[in-house]
Amino acid sequence: MEFSAPRTFAAGAVALDGGGMLADARLVYVTCGSLNAAGDNAVLMPTHFGGTHDHSLYLVGEDHALDPRRYLIVVVNLLGNGVSTSPSHGLGADFPVVSIADNARLQARLLREELGVRELALALGHSMGAIQAYHLAALEPRFVRRLAPICGAARISDHNRVFLDGMRSILMSEPGYAGGRYTTASLANLRTLARTWAAWPPSAHFYRHGLYRKLGYSSLPDYLARYWEATYLAQDPNNLLAQIATWQTADIGTLPPYGADFARALAGIEARAVVMPCVNDAYFPPEDSMLEVTHLRDAELRPIQSQWGHWAGSGRNPADTAFIDAQLRRLLAS
Repeated sequence: MEFSAPRTFAAGAVALDGGGMLADARLVYVTCGSLNAAGDNAVLMPTHFGGTHDHSLYLVGEDHALDPRRYLIVVVNLLGNGVSTSPSHGLGADFPVVSIADNARLQARLLREELGVRELALALGHSMGAIQAYHLAALEPRFVRRLAPICGAARISDHNRVFLDGMRSILMSEPGYAGGRYTTASLANLRTLARTWAAWPPSAHFYRHGLYRKLGYSSLPDYLARYWEATYLAQDPNNLLAQIATWQTADIGTLPPYGADFARALAGIEARAVVMPCVNDAYFPPEDSMLEVTHLRDAELRPIQSQWGHWAGSGRNPADTAFIDAQLRRLLAS
């Protein structure tokens, strides 16, 4: 299995939901496999918060449901993640708020205009990738045939919003922040952010049982330093703030023509869906997914019974990945 080198879809000037303009929008993506003559075997997987296409390949392979011999797999980088158009590419603090829906609309353009996709076999993703998949299915109900949100949701919860406000406050509390126009980022601030964020994606069970050892870390301090601090010290703070702002726009009920009616928006999705929350996800608890499934036209709830929390959908735990793969096989066979 071999993915293409990163490619760029140059979308030009794009009017945004928030009223601003992204002057030179560029989506960076990778592909694996080929589009069939009917143009209906493409699978779209948008990236999650802080991740790039390199972090989203774990569900693809000849021994997986997402088999590139059968499907064209398209992995698209979120705007603001440092790969697609982002603050770190020159706009810095002048980068506008880009919504989840803005991303989904550009992804639909990429699929149609650049790749020639006529109908999408499956939209899926983990975390913010799942949020984007939900929005694409709501925006383009006749284009998306199947939907598989993994540890995600169709809108941001108040609990989620409070968490993100706290993370934003940490980034903006740096004395030299200067409205995002700093010349150098504070390592102390990013280290604090990393230590605070570390409590959220893995579950309490993950820490109780020391599951970080399965990832190659010798101790809790080793894990916090070599994974969390190393990850966030390498990030551009304005990119992080841009992704937080994007996350906070999530709500398919606000999309036209749904008139701020969340249940109506869910019912407007025509795709056959398998919704996969983790039973102990702090970001997107299964209760939220249960509500979503009651309003979707054709959906099954398939909770991931895992001790890994939000990370159950991230490809880190082989047993969880195998469960997700099995659900995708069933969905694609339907």
